[in-house]
Amino acid sequence: MDLGIKGKRALICASSKGLGRGCAEALAAEGVNVVLNARSEGPLSETAEAIRQAYGVTVETVAGDISTEEGRAEVLRVAGAVDILVNNAGGPPPGVWSDWGRDDFIKALDANMLAPIAMIKALVPGMIDRGWGRVVNITSQSVKAPIPALGLSNSARTGLTGYVAGTSRQVAPEGVVMNNLLPGIHATDRAVSLDGGVATAQGITPEEAKAQREATIPARRYGTAAEFGATCAFLCSQHAGFIIGQNILLDGGGVNTTM
Repeated sequence: MDLGIKGKRALICASSKGLGRGCAEALAAEGVNVVLNARSEGPLSETAEAIRQAYGVTVETVAGDISTEEGRAEVLRVAGAVDILVNNAGGPPPGVWSDWGRDDFIKALDANMLAPIAMIKALVPGMIDRGWGRVVNITSQSVKAPIPALGLSNSARTGLTGYVAGTSRQVAPEGVVMNNLLPGIHATDRAVSLDGGVATAQGITPEEAKAQREATIPARRYGTAAEFGATCAFLCSQHAGFIIGQNILLDGGGVNTTM
C-alpha cells in the first residue's frame, strides 16, 4: 500500500532508539524526510546515518531535551515547517505511590504532558495554514489500564490523552489528524530496565522476568519497534484522515477491555 506521504517532512522526538526510531524508519521507508531528536548526540548521529543509507531520504538531527524551553526552541528552529509530528518521550521511573513528591510529578508532567502539548501548539498552526497535518503521540497502555508501579507515567500520560481528546476534534476540520498510540511492552531499553527491576525485586534473572511478563501477554511475546513504527506510519498516511482522536493499543492483547 502506498501511504501517499512521500516527500513530506516529519519531526520525530526521542527517535535515536526504541519506538521513536521504529517510527522514524517506517516514515523514511515511505519517502518522508525526517528530523530526528534525542538528548544524546552519539546515538542520534548513528541512527541518522543508518536511516540515510537505508532509505535515501534527507535526515537532519538536533540533540536536546524538549522538556526544557531551550531544548524545544532549538528543535523547532531546526525542524521548521513540518507536516508530521511524532511526540515521544521516555517514561518516568517506576516506584511506589508513597515515594513520589511534587518535584517528581512536575518532572513527569514536563516530559510526558507539557512538552508534547508545547510541540503541538508550536507546529499545528502551520499544518492548519497548509491544510494538512498529522500528529501521533506515543503514550502508554497505562492510560487505559493504569500500572501501579508507574504512577508518574499514568498521571502525566493520561493528562496528555485528555488534552488530545478535545484538541484533535478542533483541528480535524482543518485537515490535521491527531491520534495517540498506546504501546504495551516492546523489546526496547525500557523493557530491559523494567525487567531488571522485577528481577532484582524477585531475586530472579532478567530472562526469567521477561518470560514471566511474556506469559501475561496473549500474543506471548514483546512487540517490536518495526511493527510499532508501521502503525505510526499508517496513522500519518493519506488513508488515516477519518481516524480522529483515537487511542490505539499496541499491546499484544495485554489490556483486557471491551472499549
